[in-house]
Amino acid sequence: MAHIEVTSTRTDKVPNTSPTAASSGTDLNGQAARNAALTIKQRLVDYLVETYQVDAQDIEFSQGNVSWPKHQISFAQLTQEAYLARISMSATGYYRTPKIHYDREQAKGRPFFYYSCGASVSEVEVDTYTGTYTVSQVDILHDVGESINPAIDLGQVEGGFIQGMGWLTTEELVWGQDGRLQTNAGASYKIPAVGDTPKQFNVALLQNSKNHEATIYHSKAVGEPPFMHGISVWSALRDAIWAFGGEKANPQLDAPATPERVLWALQEAKEQAEKTTRGAS
Repeated sequence: MAHIEVTSTRTDKVPNTSPTAASSGTDLNGQAARNAALTIKQRLVDYLVETYQVDAQDIEFSQGNVSWPKHQISFAQLTQEAYLARISMSATGYYRTPKIHYDREQAKGRPFFYYSCGASVSEVEVDTYTGTYTVSQVDILHDVGESINPAIDLGQVEGGFIQGMGWLTTEELVWGQDGRLQTNAGASYKIPAVGDTPKQFNVALLQNSKNHEATIYHSKAVGEPPFMHGISVWSALRDAIWAFGGEKANPQLDAPATPERVLWALQEAKEQAEKTTRGAS
């Protein structure tokens, strides 16, 4: 890893690159890079076969060295030799996702290469006088396949959850009578901040669950899927409102569940519970 340098994408290096939408960055770029690396590796193998009269199946690349029976040289030495022998040491890799197809007219096909799953449990504390609330604990288990970098994947799950939580609780779009968006700045459009992070935030990656499809190292996309875990916060708020109404009323709670909407739902739950009690008596 210490010998690998990654630079920012530039059209003079890779023209017409694809965007990384739909969490496809690692899947597409990883496989394309692997494709390019295998092309160069095959050139090196061909060079060794021709130069050292060795069988291709006996050549092994490992730990920065290249070896075959009774011989070993460093990878750096091999690349230098190949370069001096006019072997091209650069390649462009290509990859396109296999197996996907979809017929829109018949609504049939396979629009996705694979699925990633997860489970989220959230605990909220609601102030029944004001409708304000805090998220006290969150437990998430997410499937990332065979993780390439667990530290990055955990961060992606955490960030995706916080973003999803904001989507369903605070990020409200309001338009004026003139059709202009009123919540267009930080003072009016409330994204979650560090203070909104759950007091107890437990995230784990599902173990021994490598992707059955041939993705890079059998990993799974982990950019956008964790976003959906935020639904558990909205659901916990609904359960809290239901409990406040004596488990007799379950009023509508629109998203985003702002404190105002939570307060309105609490008041409605109380009224419905009182009506139910009077009716029963």
